[in-house]
Amino acid sequence: MQPTFVLVHGAFANSFSFAPLQAELGLLGHRSVAVDLPGHGFQASYSRAYQAPQDLEGLATTPGSIKGVTLADNARHLINILERAKENGPVILVSHSRGGITATAVANARPDLIDRLVYVSAWCPVDLDVNDYYAEPEMATYDGVSLASAMVGNPAELGLLRCNFRTADPDALAAFKAAFFADGTDEEFLTFLNTFQPDENLDGGTSSDRAQAATWGRIPKTYVRLADDASLTPALQDRLIREGNALTPDNPYDVRTLAGSHLKWLVDPAPAARVLGELAALTAESA
Repeated sequence: MQPTFVLVHGAFANSFSFAPLQAELGLLGHRSVAVDLPGHGFQASYSRAYQAPQDLEGLATTPGSIKGVTLADNARHLINILERAKENGPVILVSHSRGGITATAVANARPDLIDRLVYVSAWCPVDLDVNDYYAEPEMATYDGVSLASAMVGNPAELGLLRCNFRTADPDALAAFKAAFFADGTDEEFLTFLNTFQPDENLDGGTSSDRAQAATWGRIPKTYVRLADDASLTPALQDRLIREGNALTPDNPYDVRTLAGSHLKWLVDPAPAARVLGELAALTAESA
């Protein structure tokens, strides 16, 4: 039975960012589906204020379609996709970055739909809520202040997070590149930056959305570490792995490591595709 990879994007991202990886997986003979969570992809809002010449005052107040979208909405949407994918055989759920929160919530609710979980430098909270990890020592090198300089508007009033990825501020652009794609060329970085959408939902989950041993904990799982990630640091990735293993010691993570930054694996996808291919073979054998 050929597994289907279901790919879940991170914050401010969408299914478009998986195109190079899907091409590589396809050339290796693998089937994949890239998901747009609610309010992402062609459901995203790009206001005229976001276009050049930008109207920053207007951008700070213009409504966005992702307002009110919750983690529960994301989970329901992903469950519907997994139900359809499962009709065709085993399913490998691959999440990146903030997409791990949704993948974890779905694994808690419907472990029967997932044959393997794969987190690629993704959030899988166990002991703390996601926002609380940012205050921990493992995230001390994360430069949240510089990144916050590109945030626009009041999240409480907008009902969403809004980031001006089309800024020309050299300091903000340097902070973005250092955090997400320090090992990319300037051209690659700007190309990827222009695939991001300005809005993201506010709901990062609560303690009830952390990994649960009875459901999430029974699914075979892999954590793909990104060794040079400055956004979700290797130290924090290792902590999430330790916490997951402590929660389910009889079902620990299969841990793999790829060189590169938070986004490098999506721009240069061949190494990641080979790892995923190995996991597909393991999943097919056990199906």
